[in-house]
Amino acid sequence: MAKADKLPKQNQDFNAWYNTVVLQADMADYGPVRGTMIVKPYGWALWENIQAALDSRFKATGVENAGFPMFIPMEFLRREAKHVEGFAPELAVVTHGGGKELEEPVVVRPTSETLIGHAYSNWIQSYRDLPVLLNLWNSVVRWELRTKIFLRTLEFYWQEGHTAHASAEEAQERTMMMLDAYTDFAVNEAAVPVIPGEKSELERFAGADRTFTIEAMMGDGKALQSGTSHNLGQNFSKAFDITYLDENNERPYCWTTSWGLSSRFIGAIIMTHGDDKGLKLPPRLAPIQTVIVPIYRNDDEATAVMAAVARIENELKTAGVRVKVDNRDNLSPGFKFNDWEMRGVPTRIEIGPRDLENNSVALARRDVPGRDGKQFVARDGLAEKVVALLDDVQVAMLAAATAFRDANTEDVDNYNDFRRATAKGFARVWWAGTNEDENRIKEETKATIRCIPMEQPTGTGTCFFTGKSADKVAIFARSY
Repeated sequence: MAKADKLPKQNQDFNAWYNTVVLQADMADYGPVRGTMIVKPYGWALWENIQAALDSRFKATGVENAGFPMFIPMEFLRREAKHVEGFAPELAVVTHGGGKELEEPVVVRPTSETLIGHAYSNWIQSYRDLPVLLNLWNSVVRWELRTKIFLRTLEFYWQEGHTAHASAEEAQERTMMMLDAYTDFAVNEAAVPVIPGEKSELERFAGADRTFTIEAMMGDGKALQSGTSHNLGQNFSKAFDITYLDENNERPYCWTTSWGLSSRFIGAIIMTHGDDKGLKLPPRLAPIQTVIVPIYRNDDEATAVMAAVARIENELKTAGVRVKVDNRDNLSPGFKFNDWEMRGVPTRIEIGPRDLENNSVALARRDVPGRDGKQFVARDGLAEKVVALLDDVQVAMLAAATAFRDANTEDVDNYNDFRRATAKGFARVWWAGTNEDENRIKEETKATIRCIPMEQPTGTGTCFFTGKSADKVAIFARSY
């Protein structure tokens, strides 16, 4: 466990705070190749909980999991012009294998639309074969120049869904269905209040007709694209000849979608909820929901206290609580409190000799610091009290994150106010600009359109940048 560096204050150096807390909370470490990461067991346990929450949602809509190879023929990527153009700067290309130069280089998978397209062209023959609803859990490689653990690394972990449909309407319905699944997961599991919306043409996925996103505000006011759902239209179907025999004995092209959420969402959780003491993990995803810290001074006290701890641990496990007993005897209780606060464990139980006499324990919540977050409760019915407190913490964390986002989102109607708003948070504006206008704003302010929110006001307004009449509102922000 990395403990050498003092945790910087968020308001002094948010970037240094993030990097330090990832290491000190034992979430991850740097890999030996620049830009790679090692996800440590605590970070991987969080990712597993994210996987489980998403996987159940996907399967509830009829999606099945599959596995595809990591190597893609270079020729596949060339078939879809926008796709290869979009990914060309990030490709990792294998030119040698088995000690020999390959006749044709292969690409280490940056994403799987082309692989899926090749398979679907072989699998789909008739309308009876549709829809095809697949999801992959894998890693991909994108040769990023600027990297940051979890947020942007050369190799990262994710799920990528790929579906094929008989009609444009079905494909769009699936695209929105998966966006809704991501929104539900982010809000109700991760307590991250996201804004679902559509990307602008400039921010659209390479090869998609339309890209939809969930955007979250981090603790420094910047945006993080936290999950995307793409309507690919017939672009990949035409590139890979994905057709089917319909009921009229004609062979139209399929309509396809893809959608993904990656391990960068771990970064979203860290930066949305963390504070100057470290992580704050939402109870529904936290690898450890409560930690028990026994307190004693001698062997006699230890025997009695640890017997009570064992009973409490069993009660909590029976109630479905993910619990850990910190029985490290070489560390002081105070060190342990700070350690588990750094790791973001939602609740903590302290029990010592005096608590045994009073038939009580100290129960603390991570999201409320100091004495205000600690209460002494009777041991009778403790498991139910912990479960109720975990539910309360989950609700409170979402409320706090939502209040922070709303307080740092400003409606602006002129460029000067826009610059000020996007320097610290989100700017919500009426928008009728062109791609050229969008690029100019990005060059001058580093802010981009994060999304055109699904929820739009009625009526029209005046574009803050062009002065033209506008019928839609956009969210601009600087982003990771």
